[in-house]
Amino acid sequence: MTALAYTVIGHADDPTVLMGGSLGTNRAMWEQQLALARRFRLVTFDHRGHGDSPEPPGAYEIADLGRDVLELMDTLELERASLCGLSIGGMVGMWLGINAPERIDRLVLICTAAHMPPATAWQERAATVRAARSLEPLADTVVDRWLTPGFAAAHPEQRARLRAMLTASPPAGYAACCGAIERMDLRDELGQITAPTLVISGADDLATPVERQALIAARIPGARHEIVAPAAHVAAVEQPDIINQLIEEHLS
Repeated sequence: MTALAYTVIGHADDPTVLMGGSLGTNRAMWEQQLALARRFRLVTFDHRGHGDSPEPPGAYEIADLGRDVLELMDTLELERASLCGLSIGGMVGMWLGINAPERIDRLVLICTAAHMPPATAWQERAATVRAARSLEPLADTVVDRWLTPGFAAAHPEQRARLRAMLTASPPAGYAACCGAIERMDLRDELGQITAPTLVISGADDLATPVERQALIAARIPGARHEIVAPAAHVAAVEQPDIINQLIEEHLS
């Protein structure tokens, strides 16, 4: 397990929400969700190999990232908490809902997937990053899939902020997380999740298309599925007001 970097915002007496971001981002990704601290105690964190968290050597699995979150909960003396995860953060949330149901109160899964084929795409992405020792060769392609063209054109500062976040990611940690996604398949275990679950899609998400969230919602008992438009992969940045409202309603 890895001791994750984290930030706590809000009041100790409010319900705690763990917030895990997208591959190639850090906890600053949740900047526009910090308004939720008026109702909840937010714990934003960096996955292993991301942001200020350690970058342990070797291969990573989604289970490793999930156990890191359990260690963080232990550090914060949290018996139970809700989790809001986007992309790989949502994958970690599903793993926790399956493997540590007694620790998870509610789940919000944004623009994520339980399985992300083809494996070769993740192998090639990891190889590119390792060879360059940088995320620069991927940066524009990745960020262009994170935001709709209209939003990126209207908000160049947001695109620039996300691009800088991506290129600042440790290359080895990013590549190892690509491997974790490559090998992940949670589809057959989704029915074990008992936490009340909200699944949110970006209508224009090319990285994890709507049908992948529809599958998650169909297999988790009682899950609710909402589609937000216009929004691509990092919907929490593109549509913060709608996303925040959905999160607040589900967790209240």
